[in-house]
Amino acid sequence: MKAIVTVIGKDKSGIIAKVSSKIADASINIEDISQTLMQGNFTMLMLCELDNAKLNLKEFKNKMVELGENIGVSIHVQHEDIFNAMHKI
Repeated sequence: MKAIVTVIGKDKSGIIAKVSSKIADASINIEDISQTLMQGNFTMLMLCELDNAKLNLKEFKNKMVELGENIGVSIHVQHEDIFNAMHKI
C-alpha cells in the first residue's frame, strides 16, 4: 500500500531530516519526494510505500500528526487511492 504525506509550514532547518527520519524509523520507504519554498513557506509531498511498515496506516498518520505538532508544521497522510480520487478532474 502507498500513502501520500504532505508537509506544510513556515520554513526552518531540519524539517526534511526530522520527517524522513520518522518515516525511516517505521520501516517505510520514501519512493518519491518533491519540496519547494513559496514565499517563506515550506511545502513537501512524499509518496511512501508501507508494505514493510512497522505501523498500520492509522498509527502512521497519528505519529506524523504528532511530529508535525512538535516541529511546528502541518503533516497529513492519505492513502494513495484517496489522494488520487480527490485530485481527478
